[in-house]
Amino acid sequence: MRFNNKNREPAVAGQFYPSSSNTLRNELEELFDSAVTVKTSQPLRAIISPHAGYIFSGEVAAAAFKQIPANKSYQNIFVLASSHRYTFGGAAVYTEGNYETPLGEITVNKKIGKQLLASSSVFTENDESHFYEHSLEVQLPFLQYRLGNDFTLVPIILGTHSAGICKKLAKALRPYFTPDNLFVISTDFSHFPSYENAKLADQLTADAICKNKPKKLLKAIEKNKEKKIGNLATSLCGWTSVLTLLYLTKNRDFEFKQLAYKNSGDSRLYGEKDRVVGYWAIGVYEKAVFEISPTEKQEILQLARNSIARFLGEEVKEQKPKKTDDSILDQKAGAFISIYINNELRGCIGGFAGNKTLREMIKRFAVSATNDQRFDPIEPSDLENMTLEVSVLSPLKKIKSIDEFELGKHGIYIKSGLNSGTFLPQVAEKTGWSKEEFLGRCAKNKAGIGWDGWKTAELYTYEVVIVKDDQEKTS
Repeated sequence: MRFNNKNREPAVAGQFYPSSSNTLRNELEELFDSAVTVKTSQPLRAIISPHAGYIFSGEVAAAAFKQIPANKSYQNIFVLASSHRYTFGGAAVYTEGNYETPLGEITVNKKIGKQLLASSSVFTENDESHFYEHSLEVQLPFLQYRLGNDFTLVPIILGTHSAGICKKLAKALRPYFTPDNLFVISTDFSHFPSYENAKLADQLTADAICKNKPKKLLKAIEKNKEKKIGNLATSLCGWTSVLTLLYLTKNRDFEFKQLAYKNSGDSRLYGEKDRVVGYWAIGVYEKAVFEISPTEKQEILQLARNSIARFLGEEVKEQKPKKTDDSILDQKAGAFISIYINNELRGCIGGFAGNKTLREMIKRFAVSATNDQRFDPIEPSDLENMTLEVSVLSPLKKIKSIDEFELGKHGIYIKSGLNSGTFLPQVAEKTGWSKEEFLGRCAKNKAGIGWDGWKTAELYTYEVVIVKDDQEKTS
């Protein structure tokens, strides 16, 4: 392999995938076209993808990368791949140059790489582990096909065989496991059992991964060993990379979904059934806070609108609601009601879930928002120019560290003695504040305990589903 300005050039192009850019692009197009499509509105946070030759695992890999929204822009993409050639303590992050494939050069975020090296002794500079490792390289053309070359890469090779080191790696990576970054975890599943035994073993392993508990995965790997399956060399060749992911996601609101499965016995050209390798595509998503149907969204807005109109003396005809445990309106949830007149905010009042249903909360706070002391009261003449935004709030969750708070995803509630204050998550998007600014301003301006008051206060997070009028009324 040649090196130009210390770039990591392709090592397995022409072996695991085509070395010609045109041929590679055409093959990727075919793989994406034939890959299964799994639709979900949940934000994608990580994917688990195989790393064999494309003729064997390409269609499964494409199913994983197909989950990435085509127009998505990530700050960084972290690729975690376990080493096949070298054993060493911890993980090696490449910072010497960029990565290259036949589809072009990928910018490596050397700054983050050096931050990781400085943050923990589990990270090391072991460039040699990157030079010939296929498990990371084969993921990159899929990313380039899906996103172009407009992303920055953090390439990490794991040389460890220690679960304890994986836990330390996850701790160091946790600040980067945010909605702005995507994690790609490279692994194949069972190696060399028969076709049917591979299917059974791989399903057991995939089910354990999807439970999002590191101990469950380690137990499943051990259980496969105890079965003494013929020719089974490993249940999961990249188990350290997957385990690191599970230490990142455990006890947090993520959902794992099995997207596609095949093994090498399914290959049209080389599909021997006696010794196979298994491949799973798995997506990791943010759990939905609430599932609110389009009908329920209409009911929420109409309930708020009718409550306001009735309070202002307007005659309102509405049917008595049919209570059901399945309706979000009859579940316990918090709400904030925002009233806009001619697209200008004229009221925003709400509260957290207690013993009241969402229906009761909307009625109460819709009326209160008409007399928000920060604005002129809402008059009956304003109704025709009124649009509404209802934020449905999940129950509060107490946190021990701000590492558990994700800017843009979570709202924050700060409590110190009798003082308290909150910012909805959408405040971060509207202001562009950093996490520290978000917390500091909430502590100072909302809770009244000073800029640094959040550091010694009780902190709670919550999530929000926003329901708003589609039609904008203008003067």
